[in-house]
This record gives sequence, C-alpha cells and structure tokens, in this order.
Amino acid sequence: MSDTESHIGIPEAGRAKIADGLSHVLADTYSLYLKTHNFHWNVTGPMFNSLHTMFETQYNELWLATDEIAERIRALGHFAPGGYSAFGKLTSIKEAPEQPPEALEMVKQLAEGNEAVARTARKIFSTVEDAGDEVSVDLLVGRMQYHEKTAWMLRSILG
Repeated sequence: MSDTESHIGIPEAGRAKIADGLSHVLADTYSLYLKTHNFHWNVTGPMFNSLHTMFETQYNELWLATDEIAERIRALGHFAPGGYSAFGKLTSIKEAPEQPPEALEMVKQLAEGNEAVARTARKIFSTVEDAGDEVSVDLLVGRMQYHEKTAWMLRSILG
C-alpha cells in the first residue's frame, strides 16, 4: 500500500474529494433538519396534526442521517464540518424565514429542500463511483431514494 492510500484502499486525493462532497450533503441534510424541525414547531391550520406528525418523522430521519454522513466522512480520514457558519458556507438549502409561512408554503419549501439534497448527492455520485467507494455509493443511493420519495410525498399534498 502506498503512502497515499488508506487501509480502505482509496487514494487520499479521492478520499478528500469524496469527503468534500459528503460535507455538502451533510450541510444540506443538517440545514433541512433545522428547517423541518422549525416547521414542525410552527405549523398551524386545519392540517396541523398530519403535518406536525409528518414533519416530526422527517426531522427524526434527517437527524439520524447527519450522523451516518458525518461518520462516513470520518471513516474516509477527514473531519466532518460542524457549526452553523461551516454549514452555512456549504449548504444549498435556504434558511427558514423568521416569520413561519403558511402550512402549504412549508410543504412547498420542504419539497424543494428534499429535491436540493438529492441534487447535491447526485453531484458527487460519479466521483464516488469512479473512486470505487462502494460504501459511499450505498450511502448516497439511500439518501437520494429517501429525499426523492419525501419530495414526491410532499408535492402530492400540494396537488
């Protein structure tokens, strides 16, 4: 094994690119977690109970995903970003407005947020695949499946 390879057999340059891409996925996931949790707290209206429960299920899943993504970055030998400023520089998710929007606008924003995370994951997919990092491929496939399905379910509420 050369000095540039780790025990997992992926050269450092490849691991660095993958870790950087996963850092963007992590930042998007964490930012969407915060937004979803905020909307869970602040949703009102006739669909309160169903949306409150749906948002809770979603933010719990996102919370667990942040750990999985961060731990993969660490397994690649890099530090996972943390903190609002680090995530703010990396995320493509727009922050929730100070004044919570109406329920259907929340649904729309969360659908868009899930689509954004899927796009971010898709951007690094070929890099991960080309590096032969099957573990990160599996992680990204799972994230894309979750976010695409969640976006579809949220868009279905909008009609």
